[in-house]
Amino acid sequence: METGQEEIYSKVLRAGRRTYFFDIKETKASDYYLTITESKKFTNGDGSFFYKKHKIFLYKEDFVEFKEILGEMFDYVIKHKGQEVISDRYKKDFKPEHSPEISKNDSSSFTDINFEDI
Repeated sequence: METGQEEIYSKVLRAGRRTYFFDIKETKASDYYLTITESKKFTNGDGSFFYKKHKIFLYKEDFVEFKEILGEMFDYVIKHKGQEVISDRYKKDFKPEHSPEISKNDSSSFTDINFEDI
């Protein structure tokens, strides 16, 4: 749990409506831990705004595995979807286009694909 002490070291990443706060804090036993906070801005119907925040606490004993898994997740996304941010191309109400239904028995509409080319 947070002790309410000041941050030892902090970084901020602003990303559109989201802001990420990375804060090193100190435990009661004088050890350090990391908090990562996502803060997202929302607008009310009357034009006023509010923030929703989500926070995780990460302790040193979990750093190595956390870093490994996070790196693996990043690599997976980049490998399978590339670095282009696809969602930036679409509006909030984006609905994927559906390709026409193809009958299982209609092989005339299929093209031979070499998966090494993809």
